[in-house]
Amino acid sequence: MSKTWEHYHHAGRHHEQAAYHYHEAAKYYQAEEFEKAAHHAYLAHGHHQHAMHHDAEAAKLHTERSDSLVKPASEKKGAA
Repeated sequence: MSKTWEHYHHAGRHHEQAAYHYHEAAKYYQAEEFEKAAHHAYLAHGHHQHAMHHDAEAAKLHTERSDSLVKPASEKKGAA
């Protein structure tokens, strides 16, 4: 399994968990259970931060791989 795929997979999972906790926070906020709402909002924020990290790492790896595939033949010979 490639590192890029792993990062996309983890990012997707964290996005799902963040969405769940944002939904729970909204539910508790409407019920005026503000401590529980704040707790779920905090958890959602953490998952969102992790998702952003994995998205960025996946994009970086994808770019590095794409750049290495697109280099002109003259650059590839010089580096070898």
